[in-house]
Amino acid sequence: METKVSIITVNYKQPALTADFLRSIIAHAPDTAFEVIVVDNGSQVDNRDFFQTVYPEVIYVQSAANLGFAGGNNLGVRYATGDYLLFLNNDTEITAGLVPTMCSELERHPEIGLLSPLILYHEDKRKIQYAGFTSMNYLTGRNSSIGFLTDDNGQYSHITAETGYCHGAAMMCRRSDLERVGLMEEHFFLYYEELDWCEKFKRAGLKTGFTGKATIYHKESMSVGKESPLKTYFMVRNRWLFIRRNTKWTTAFAFSCYYLLIATPVLLVKYLSKGRFDLIRAALRAIGWNLTHSTDSRELGIKLPDA
Repeated sequence: METKVSIITVNYKQPALTADFLRSIIAHAPDTAFEVIVVDNGSQVDNRDFFQTVYPEVIYVQSAANLGFAGGNNLGVRYATGDYLLFLNNDTEITAGLVPTMCSELERHPEIGLLSPLILYHEDKRKIQYAGFTSMNYLTGRNSSIGFLTDDNGQYSHITAETGYCHGAAMMCRRSDLERVGLMEEHFFLYYEELDWCEKFKRAGLKTGFTGKATIYHKESMSVGKESPLKTYFMVRNRWLFIRRNTKWTTAFAFSCYYLLIATPVLLVKYLSKGRFDLIRAALRAIGWNLTHSTDSRELGIKLPDA
């Protein structure tokens, strides 16, 4: 009996991009049996016919509410029937052999619970975006992407190994492990939710892994993206929330002192030098949120900042 894989992607007001993603699956369809689930997040328009024109077998799930990255993927899980779940950003394009290779590597490495492939930039397919992550420095809330912006010369093509964290653009897990570990935490909404999910896998006794034997192309820009109040709010808010959720109270306290007394003032000065008072307000709201919310899920509310 063939292993069945559920591919889950979230569309948020980018139907043309998602259509390209579906076409890449058609172009590089693996022998492994799979189903494709598109969660149309925060959509006021029914795109079912459009997506089914591109990929007739697609399982279309429309959510009128914007559930965020974690919420959208979690909704897709409810419709998935596969033994393996592959979460892919809709701004990625797969390559030949991606799905069966990742399944094979998880079968060969039962200690790995969550696995990401080599990620190359779509705009320059020789440039690496991700070949694993370093471990987190919990005192600063920082880590690094291995291989970032270096040329892909096949140096990772034979590697499958433990890594600090998986990458949210492409992650595969077994359904059996997901049922034990649990879903992504939706109160992050944007950013850090996949890192938090990796921590949940680690606490369950599983490793997070990287394999260079499989590759995807990511359409994220190689240059620094435009800063917005929305991005600033969630990046500042969730960096602190991630540390608070995943470290001992002593480490969280040390990080909080660093974040409030050093990191945040430096960030505010940077925004002030650019005249970006909108980003200053977003950052201060993010700090205020952490000061007024515990990490208890019952007290974690989601409120979008002003754009």
